[in-house]
Amino acid sequence: MTETGAPEKIEDIEIRLLLEALFVRYHYDFRNYSMASIKRRLRQARHQMGFATFSAMQEQVLHEPAMLPHLLRYLTVQVSEMFRDPSYFRAIREKVVPHLKTYPSLKVWIAGCSEGEELYSLVILFREEGLEERTIFYATDINQDALHAAEAGVYAIDRIPLFTENHRKSGGRSSLSDYYQAAYGKASFDRTLRRNVVFSDHSLVTDAVFAEMHLISCRNVLIYFDRDLQDRALGLFKDSLARKGFLGLGAKESLRFSHHGDAFEDFVREEKIYQRRWP
Repeated sequence: MTETGAPEKIEDIEIRLLLEALFVRYHYDFRNYSMASIKRRLRQARHQMGFATFSAMQEQVLHEPAMLPHLLRYLTVQVSEMFRDPSYFRAIREKVVPHLKTYPSLKVWIAGCSEGEELYSLVILFREEGLEERTIFYATDINQDALHAAEAGVYAIDRIPLFTENHRKSGGRSSLSDYYQAAYGKASFDRTLRRNVVFSDHSLVTDAVFAEMHLISCRNVLIYFDRDLQDRALGLFKDSLARKGFLGLGAKESLRFSHHGDAFEDFVREEKIYQRRWP
């Protein structure tokens, strides 16, 4: 007699074994991501990649490294837009920038930069506010394909009207069209926007602090982590921030239940922008 729910239990076992294999073989650690989110994305990957079971997927990925980038496209979220949630960027412009202007040099970290939309949003904002020349931007992600796309800075032209409207609502001081050239259905953003940008592979799950930052923007990444991994990432941000540095999170993210919450104070509460307490 078959145990009720056995197929789903077997699926859960297969998924955990697959995640363990990815960590041991390739050092990509998804084991503490939200299981509901991981399961949904892996089911999509299994269907699209043509595997009957997760065990079959695991065997292929273990023995064929060329399969890894294809799987990572499903496991890492690459959905964003420029100046997404314009009120967040308006708050950066109006509330955070005046503080940043007091520093002779700045470091900004866009953690989980995806294909670069948030990065270019911040670089354009800093250019408009006269801060770009004194700033180094660190754009990091665990997905190499996403990093390559971010470095290219090319987006489908049909996305540009939304980007333009978001930029306007964020308090943009110029036209977004000043920053890109359109041709053949694509918009290519000015290469000068990348002159102060460092693109790098960095995992919030396994990697450490690599520089002292004045602003960290990590939006809509932590929602895919479980509580322990969220805490790990927030501790990394805490340790990375300079005295009185700023942290920006996504609209559905919070410090409320973190062990590191006491290290921050609300700066613009409604936009999930926090300031590092000191001492």
